[in-house]
Amino acid sequence: MTRGRFIVVEGAEGVGKTTQVRRLAAYLEEADLSVVVGREPGQTSVGEGIRELLLHGSRSGLPPRTELHLILAARAAYVAEIVEPALASGKWVVSDRFDLSTFAYQGYGTGIDGERIASMNHDVTSGLMPDLYVVLDLDVEEGMARRAGEDRDWDRFETAGFAFLRRVRRGYVELAESRENAVLVSAEGTPGEVETRIRDAVVRAFPGTFGDANA
Repeated sequence: MTRGRFIVVEGAEGVGKTTQVRRLAAYLEEADLSVVVGREPGQTSVGEGIRELLLHGSRSGLPPRTELHLILAARAAYVAEIVEPALASGKWVVSDRFDLSTFAYQGYGTGIDGERIASMNHDVTSGLMPDLYVVLDLDVEEGMARRAGEDRDWDRFETAGFAFLRRVRRGYVELAESRENAVLVSAEGTPGEVETRIRDAVVRAFPGTFGDANA
């Protein structure tokens, strides 16, 4: 059986990741591909508990290394229980966040050494690498303005302040530009405009998969 493909949609707060993950998954299904949608942190019983703690359980803050270890624990369960079984069965996995988030938030954002993160991340993922990172990019001010229009409580990262979020954004841009399996996509404009940009990037990344009609 042919191994599936692993696509990750990344980006800072307010870029529209969750919406675009759903739209990309629908597009892949229209191409007769079997798709599993995932998210980090979460998706497993361990991951969901960690997600609640990370986002809402300690608004006074967690020590950066504690935060890192929690995220990596959730990732270990996510890879073992969701991602690897799906890929092994030939399915395409579309994930809302993966390891670039850790480099951007815990590395660029909180200052943990990137090499340390890379070593620990390699351990919990057994070296698993996505086939494609789609990194959505947007001005921090615009992203937070979008968040302000949503009827829900903000999480710890959304309330971390503009200086933190600017470091995260810069991290994402530099990470995307340094990796051959990553593409930086503008998140400006309507959801439909962003969706078109993402589709174009996916078609280019997997030539022959979608046929001339979708190119």
